[in-house]
Amino acid sequence: MTGISSPDRRRFLTTGAAVLGAAASAQLWLPGTARAAAGSLPDGVFALGVASGDPLPDGVVLWTRLAPDPLDGGGMPDDVVPVEWEIAEDERFRKPVRRGVAQARPEYGHSVHVDVRGLRPGRTYWYRFRAGGVLSPAGRTRTAPHPHSRGGSLRVALASCQNWQHGYFTPYADMLAQDPDVVLFVGDYIYESTPSSTGVRRHEGTGEPYTLTQYRNRYAQYRSDPDLAAVHANAPWVVTFDDHEVDNDFAGEIPQDPGKQSHDAFVARLTAAYQAYYEHMPVRATAVPDGPHIRMHRRLEFGRLARLHVLDSRQFRSDQATGQAGAQDPSATMLGAAQKQWLLDGLHGSPARWNLIASQIMMAETDLQIGEGKLWYYDAWDGYQAERNALMREFADVRNPVVLSGDRHLTMVSDLKEDFADPESDVVGAEFVGTSVSSNGDQDQAAFHATWDPRMPDNPHWKLIDAHRGYHLFDIRHDGIDARVRVVDTVVRPRATPSTLARLRVESGRPGVVPA
Repeated sequence: MTGISSPDRRRFLTTGAAVLGAAASAQLWLPGTARAAAGSLPDGVFALGVASGDPLPDGVVLWTRLAPDPLDGGGMPDDVVPVEWEIAEDERFRKPVRRGVAQARPEYGHSVHVDVRGLRPGRTYWYRFRAGGVLSPAGRTRTAPHPHSRGGSLRVALASCQNWQHGYFTPYADMLAQDPDVVLFVGDYIYESTPSSTGVRRHEGTGEPYTLTQYRNRYAQYRSDPDLAAVHANAPWVVTFDDHEVDNDFAGEIPQDPGKQSHDAFVARLTAAYQAYYEHMPVRATAVPDGPHIRMHRRLEFGRLARLHVLDSRQFRSDQATGQAGAQDPSATMLGAAQKQWLLDGLHGSPARWNLIASQIMMAETDLQIGEGKLWYYDAWDGYQAERNALMREFADVRNPVVLSGDRHLTMVSDLKEDFADPESDVVGAEFVGTSVSSNGDQDQAAFHATWDPRMPDNPHWKLIDAHRGYHLFDIRHDGIDARVRVVDTVVRPRATPSTLARLRVESGRPGVVPA
């Protein structure tokens, strides 16, 4: 899928998502009646930029949100606004292929989600919007390969955990330069924490978000980061959420602190949080929330090279365990029965060379107890041992399973074992837990290794652990996956120096991770 050598793609990287000039603005592509219907709008309606997501062989979702006053509810009139959109084969829009008018509705924060179809597989496209005579920045996207395509390669960037207050999103500047075909974001796009005077940057507002307007403001603040905006405009994203998009460590309809949030109050908070999430993500109408419920688990195909199973490990999980007995409770579930069966059906019926599983939280075991005994990290899959162990047994009969995770604010690369209680059991897969974009800030590396290195002998399946900020980059081909751990030297300043911390590889037909 990657077209790394394309001069058009490289030229776009140098210009980013710049607004087209006045000459281009004069080229109106829809009748004047449609433009007039929008009326006059405030300046800066495209302050939140553009994005695309969930690529198909013949389509992709195009996104924007009209928000001239993004940190104060959006600033739009309480009217439906027609938004023109166009997608073309070239960055100058001289070869348009699809165009139309979408309705930006106030009840959805004037967000726009255009599910474009009729495109060609494995192609790069450029897109833009216009509202009230104002032209948006241009974005670039790419469709998935033909369903029967067996060759080629796919470059995937894995990111998670971007806390505004802990640092600038400097890893995205390097990600832009690496030009991924797809960005996979596995959770904690925003943080719901209160503003802090000691943070590198300060959250907007006066407290945690609870209402729809408050969540909209928080998303708008995060969307204002220029490095994040540039990557959104450069490649399609596939997203799922974890806990901080709502409330730390929530499970289903159970908040972190049920003594302080009644069930009815938390359901109202879920409803607001899920709607704001939908409004700000390039996802299809299948993700339009139904009150406190949203459909996030889904599958995407990249020819016969890779099938991506995107999980939802928050809505259907049992409440977190608080001890070993709870973690080993056979009735405890992370996925819920329906999603678990959906996953197994998709894994066993996959025609793809690689089965990628996007899991918000770590699947491999974390034994925190040095020496004899076990002490697990209960919010992750360790807190749902029976379901995780059953899934590992299933992985033994799945073609090339590779789990891509986040949450931990650490790089933790592991072999997946059929039985983590038996170090001699078979390796059935590989897992890459991506570090955070900015969460935990510039961590003390010596202190990290002093804490974690003594635990390595109790976790022999760990192949690499590290605490730098960054992301993971995967070049997926028929014979193997080449992975790079890309890190930056700082997130406390708006510019950073990137580097490759490690290179690893997963060979097709040989489960597990080896140094490249």
